[in-house]
Amino acid sequence: MIKNNEIKKKIENLPKSPGVYFFKDPQGRVIYIGKATSLRDRVRSYFNAGLEESRGPWISNMLTKAVDIDFKKTDSALMALLLESELIRKHKPLFNSREKDDKSFNYVVMTDEEFPVILTVRGRELSKNRKKIKALYVFGPFPQGNLLKEAIRIIRKIFPFRDEKCEVFGSRGKGANKPCFSRQIGLCPGTCTGEISSREYRKLVNHISLLFRGKKKELIKKLEKERNKLSKEHRFEKASELQRRIRALEHIRDMSLLNYEGFDDILWKDPERIMNEKDRSFRIEGYDVAHISGTFVVGAFSVIEGGEVKKSEYRKFRIKDKPGINDIGALREMVLRRVKHREWRFPDLIVVDGNEVHRNAALSVLSEVDLRIPVIAVSKDKNHRPHRYYGDKSLVLKHKKDIVSANMEAHRFALSYHRSLRERI
Repeated sequence: MIKNNEIKKKIENLPKSPGVYFFKDPQGRVIYIGKATSLRDRVRSYFNAGLEESRGPWISNMLTKAVDIDFKKTDSALMALLLESELIRKHKPLFNSREKDDKSFNYVVMTDEEFPVILTVRGRELSKNRKKIKALYVFGPFPQGNLLKEAIRIIRKIFPFRDEKCEVFGSRGKGANKPCFSRQIGLCPGTCTGEISSREYRKLVNHISLLFRGKKKELIKKLEKERNKLSKEHRFEKASELQRRIRALEHIRDMSLLNYEGFDDILWKDPERIMNEKDRSFRIEGYDVAHISGTFVVGAFSVIEGGEVKKSEYRKFRIKDKPGINDIGALREMVLRRVKHREWRFPDLIVVDGNEVHRNAALSVLSEVDLRIPVIAVSKDKNHRPHRYYGDKSLVLKHKKDIVSANMEAHRFALSYHRSLRERI
């Protein structure tokens, strides 16, 4: 399939590591840019049989014009994603967009105000509302919205920032602002509570902008310089926070992005094939509450990943906030406490025991923290067997066996914890 021996040789010499690759035309112009978690495997896949069926005529046409391949290594899938976007913006390759598609791509906007908000905006929205959207920085395009959301989630764990729901301290009168939900779970640095000055927040925004431009090494050097200065001034708590960020950047935890390997050319691939690839590590968490007449109220969640039970990742909760006969309140508390653990991978689907009311309770917590995770509720009959499902029917149909498994395991684990508490008396 590979006609040019020089290209074939280059492919075999590509590293099996994350990075960005470039296809070039005879004039040396970059005509296509992509990202990969394994550069060699990804670029080699372009020359497999049946290319047009799997990726379409657009990419096939690109390959007829390409005569050379180049690449840039990165140390993580996250940096490959960010560098790809920056290089697409710089080179504007012909085959990275089509007339009808490029306006639907996503962009990251940092607003130009005292405490900038970071948000995602569609290309068509951005072009229509340039005057209305006052931007300090704009990054993109990002062709895959799901990947961008996951990348932002990873970045926000390292560099908390203000979102659209977070008000600035004092905006409704002195002392009127309470901590926003993002502040409560550590995703906002405290712009709503006055814990961070505009000067410090601007510095934080500049750090994030360096990351979005793919300049991680430069960012780490800057953070190290600031950390050393803070240490000399005996501001050890602030220095420790910067050290934590440096360590997080040096060891980026982006396994969730690796789940999307094979999505690099999502515009051109077969949708059914994409779903099959993602399902290899599809994660479901099942939630249930246990108590007797409102006493010893506990909750627990189970984990099914890739169709396998993962008991080592089960978690249990002793309900603290107004325990009693209040399953909805207990469920809300449990989901809220779970999402605060950003070090745990978030699920692709949540299963709760109950009906539409229970489902809406879980969804409301997820909405408050700006997480878009589907929720299925499982209702039982008098023999405690599943008999009705609330939520996306296509998800129920596709994952029914694992949904039931997650639900039953959560019930068993919650009940076991409840009994252990009672036996301690």
